[in-house]
Amino acid sequence: QLVESGGGLVRPGGSLRLSCAASGSGFTLSYYAIGWFRQAPGKEREDVSCITSSDGSTFYANSVKGRFTISRDKANNTVFLEMSRLAPEDTGVYYCAADPSGIYSCSAYESGYTYWGHGTQVTVSS
Repeated sequence: QLVESGGGLVRPGGSLRLSCAASGSGFTLSYYAIGWFRQAPGKEREDVSCITSSDGSTFYANSVKGRFTISRDKANNTVFLEMSRLAPEDTGVYYCAADPSGIYSCSAYESGYTYWGHGTQVTVSS
């Protein structure tokens, strides 16, 4: 029910904007907390950022704080992850996930999310 897009190959220091959209009608992302996670080759999936459904409070992993920005476009039922100053260690498959109970907080743990996308590949390399 979630579809990520916007991944690709980018040089170190570059930027990308990832999108998370609902694939079908009736799935309104603004009703859910949305989290972004990533999985690097050979590593476990880790949290990147999340946004609550109520007031749009945002949270970031220390590794991306100051470089990544999560935001909502309610009119287009989309959540974005703006990534700047990308580094090779940001390489991985990026997933978005939705939590129907994330009203005033959002989880940094995979288990806190009910719906997942299939991911989009981000490769940072020169």
